[in-house]
Amino acid sequence: MSYVHTMTTVEPAPRIGVVIPCYRVRDQILDVIARIGDEVNRIYVVDDCCPQNTGDHVEKHRPDDRVTVLRHTTRKGVGGATVSGYNKALDDRCDLIVKIDGDGQMDPAMIPRVVDPVLSGSADYAKGNRFFRLEDLAEMPRLRLVGNGVLSFLTKLSTGYWDLFDPTNGFTVIHAKVARALPLHRLSQGYFFESDMLFRLATVRAVVIDVPMTSHYRGGESNLRISSVVGVFLVKHVVNTFKRIFYNYFLRSFNIASVELALGLLLVSFGGTVGVLEWIRSSREQIDSSSGTVMLAALPVILGCQMLIAFQSFDVQHQPRTPMHPQLWDPKARSFGRQSSGTIPKN
Repeated sequence: MSYVHTMTTVEPAPRIGVVIPCYRVRDQILDVIARIGDEVNRIYVVDDCCPQNTGDHVEKHRPDDRVTVLRHTTRKGVGGATVSGYNKALDDRCDLIVKIDGDGQMDPAMIPRVVDPVLSGSADYAKGNRFFRLEDLAEMPRLRLVGNGVLSFLTKLSTGYWDLFDPTNGFTVIHAKVARALPLHRLSQGYFFESDMLFRLATVRAVVIDVPMTSHYRGGESNLRISSVVGVFLVKHVVNTFKRIFYNYFLRSFNIASVELALGLLLVSFGGTVGVLEWIRSSREQIDSSSGTVMLAALPVILGCQMLIAFQSFDVQHQPRTPMHPQLWDPKARSFGRQSSGTIPKN
């Protein structure tokens, strides 16, 4: 009789770090830190050259031994502050990195709920969605409500994540392996950070999901003004849309959707150009265009629009469905493969 000896390995419990960018949140930051649960291992308070010296305020009161204060000598914006926190969390070998705002609008008690999809291996990146429950929208300022709707549609175009909403939501969690795979230094440093992060995630085909959440708008005033950023966001979304389509359909892959897009644009451009030129000529000469000439302009436009619609349908259906972090090899990670634990550990 022979025996086969098998060795079982127990993967270490995932370490969770929380990044809190801070700018003019001195009055709320201590309460935010106090409400972060024991499931979190590290808390990174990033003082983004705050005129209220939020970092000094946190260090003076020493609210939690898990807190590390990072400081910027010049203001970089919420994106720059978040990236600084990400880099520190990666250096400390955190497995999951949560980002919340310091103004008290987000409930830290929801961290386990937002973390769970990434921890269980269902997603690479998860974010909050304040639009899930209609009852919660009564508290949201009307201008912010409309602005978020517009920005959400632009984000769908620029990222290809057609199932997502509320793109400016700052309650997020990312797997460390995915964070290392992204060019963090190239992310937008201002309020476009969350939208730009989604664009970068789309280029590596990371799985992103929404997690329903609520926000409290009475506890503090947000530094973001939707009316002041819509124009800037529009330009950046247009640029990212072209970049995403080029990366995903021509540079990294070439499929039937690539042909539909290229041919559709060519036909619409040709038919539109012929139609405009013929309209100008007939107006000058005061003569009617022949049916053949009309069809020469109309038929390419019709066929081109059909191809563009087919491309759009393919793009919607082609969203990433398989999380990438279980397949990533990270030389700085403490383990290989996906996490075996589906529960959030204590310290």
